[in-house]
Amino acid sequence: MGALFLSEVVGTAMLLLLGAGVVANTALTKSKGNGTGFLFVNFGWGLAVFAGVLVSQKSGAHLNPAVTLGIAAQSIAQGKAVDWATVAIYILAQFIGAFIGAVLCWLAYKQHFDEHPDAATKLGVFSTGPAIRSYGWNVVTEVIGTFVLVFVILAAGAIKSTDLGWLSALGVAMLIVGIGASLGGPTGYAINPARDLGPRIAHFVLPIKGKGDSDWAYSWVPVVGPIIGGVLAGLMSGVLLPK
Repeated sequence: MGALFLSEVVGTAMLLLLGAGVVANTALTKSKGNGTGFLFVNFGWGLAVFAGVLVSQKSGAHLNPAVTLGIAAQSIAQGKAVDWATVAIYILAQFIGAFIGAVLCWLAYKQHFDEHPDAATKLGVFSTGPAIRSYGWNVVTEVIGTFVLVFVILAAGAIKSTDLGWLSALGVAMLIVGIGASLGGPTGYAINPARDLGPRIAHFVLPIKGKGDSDWAYSWVPVVGPIIGGVLAGLMSGVLLPK
């Protein structure tokens, strides 16, 4: 179990280091990638997931509590037993890994954080925020985006095909790019409770110059929405997809 825990920590840390890193690269002052835009961020997050999946194969590369809970919900829908202790261990590892990845991103861009004048942009490197703040509708967006993520992942897992090796992770990467390009506008598409809350905690505790507050009033949205979306996807996949 320890190896599975460490695998999820490392994979999620890699995900957040590269994912938060692409946001920092395009958003922070004096970065060489400054101003490259939202689609650049979408592709960066997709490749971050790609890398995270590759380095966490031992644990199945969940990297996301919504995925872990979606798989558990699928098992329930199919009448299979769920090892809830393993579920809890995976989720804990994902939050720890996300925190570590965010800290590493901050270290990589420390001077740029110091130079950048806008507190909201600094927070945006770590966590998501809505374009239009309306908590109910923001939750709806996160539910839909996460449902797409988890349902498609589970559908892909139901396909019996030849093992493609490291190329099998490419499909998940492109799915992340597609969700960002199609559904990322309203909320920045957290679609992962650990991806948002772990780095938000890192933002809160790190000595970031001029960082402002961590927007805790919004913090529950990218946790609750993805959990609902992941569980719904798991339940529906248990009914609609082959075992």
